[in-house]
Amino acid sequence: MQTHPTVPAWQVGPLLRAWRERRRRSQMDLSLEAGISQRHLSYVEGGRARPSRDMVLRIAEELAVPLRERNALLLAAGYAPAFAEERAEAAPWRGVVEAILAAHAPFPALAVDRHWTMLAANAAVAPLLAGIANRALLTPPVNVLRLSLHPRGLLPLIGNAHEWRTHVLERLRHQVAATGDPVLAALLAELAALPAPDPVPASAPGLAPGGIAVPLLLDSPAGRLSLLSTTTVFGTPVDVTLSELAIEAFYPADEATAERLRRLSG
Repeated sequence: MQTHPTVPAWQVGPLLRAWRERRRRSQMDLSLEAGISQRHLSYVEGGRARPSRDMVLRIAEELAVPLRERNALLLAAGYAPAFAEERAEAAPWRGVVEAILAAHAPFPALAVDRHWTMLAANAAVAPLLAGIANRALLTPPVNVLRLSLHPRGLLPLIGNAHEWRTHVLERLRHQVAATGDPVLAALLAELAALPAPDPVPASAPGLAPGGIAVPLLLDSPAGRLSLLSTTTVFGTPVDVTLSELAIEAFYPADEATAERLRRLSG
C-alpha cells in the first residue's frame, strides 16, 4: 500500500478525536457504528496505533467529515488522498452547474464554494446588485455573505435587514461549529463586527414569531422583492470541489415579486 513518507502516522489520532468531539460522539458509540473495538479506537486517537486506510475512511464517513478533510486525515495517517480536486473554472461538471443556474431564470440563482465565494450566477442576479454603493465588493472573488451584510453592500437595500443579518450569522455559526474551518470563523468574526441595523416590526408572515422561513425583502429597480431561498448540494460527489459547492436559488414569495423579476430580466 502506497504511503506518504513525510507525514508521521500518529498525527491522524488527534485529528480523528477532534472530529469525534466536534460531532459529540463517544468512543463507544463511534466504535460500534464503525465496526471497530473501543480499545483500538482509543489507541488510534492516542497515537499508539496506526489505522488502516479503510478504517480512516470508515470513521470519516461515520463522522460525516467533508471530503477535503478526509484527504487530510489520510495524509496524516501516511496514505495518499482518496478524492480528486478539480479547479472549479475547468471542472467537467461546470457546464452542468451553469445549466442549472440558467434554467432557474428569470429568478436569481448562484453557485458558491465552501467559503461563500461566488463561482457563477445567472443573468437574474446582476440587476439586483445595481444599487450597491461600494462597487469594490463586486470585484472577484466576491463573497456573497460579505456583500449582503456590508453597510455599503446590499444591506441598505434589504427591507428586513435586522432579521436577515440574524439569519445569515446564525447559519454561518452552525457552519463554523460543524466544520471548524478557520476561514469561515474569521468571516463570522468580520461580519459580526459590522454595524447591525435596527430591528423593525415584522412585515411579512415569515418574519413573525414561528414563521417557517426568513424571506429576503430586497429593493430593486423594479420595486421591492420578497424572495425565499433554497440551498442545493450534490449528494454523492467524489470530487472535493464539487462536494463543497452549493447552489443558492431564490424564488418569488408572491406573484408581484414574480412579475417584477420577469420585468427585470426583460
